Amino acid sequence: MNKSAKIIIALLAFSVTGLFAQAQSPRILVVDMIKLMDEHYKTQEQKNKLQADAEKAKAEAERLLKERNALVEEYKELMEQDKNPMTTDAVKQQNRAAADKKLQDIQQKNNDLQSFNQNTQNLLQQRFQNFKTIMLEEIAKLATEVAKRKGVDVLLDKSGPTLLGIAGVVYSDPAMDITSDVQAEINKSKPASSASPQITV
Repeated sequence: MNKSAKIIIALLAFSVTGLFAQAQSPRILVVDMIKLMDEHYKTQEQKNKLQADAEKAKAEAERLLKERNALVEEYKELMEQDKNPMTTDAVKQQNRAAADKKLQDIQQKNNDLQSFNQNTQNLLQQRFQNFKTIMLEEIAKLATEVAKRKGVDVLLDKSGPTLLGIAGVVYSDPAMDITSDVQAEINKSKPASSASPQITV
């Protein structure tokens, strides 16, 4: 084998080895999607809205409870009249019929109150879940843009557990974490009026 052929083979071998090494070592970064979601200014705004709606629902539930309690008092009064020896049999009969009707009204009001509370809780949870789905898509898109600008091949979410219940990323060098970069990108669109106190829902 002549010298030039050996040089070509050596160069080819070096190139293949380089390509293989590059293929074996993709450029990877990580991001904490839950942190970005929790600290996003839109998340806090949504929590404030949900808290306000929860307060309105609480006021309505208290109104229904007050109506129920008034019916209970009216029922007790009718039953007390029934025990009074001065009450005629005709009046007692009327009171018992009225008490039976009042008892049905109380049960209906209890059902209304329970249904209202359950529906309100489900609605608020569903609204936040829908918001969360939209926001995670928005954050993922922004995180992808940041990762592409950094020239990486793979971006992993280190925040949540897998189906096995363990962390998706067991360990990563802090230098690989672009969470703060994505957060800075998010805050570029943050309105000045979004500096609101945190409320837990």
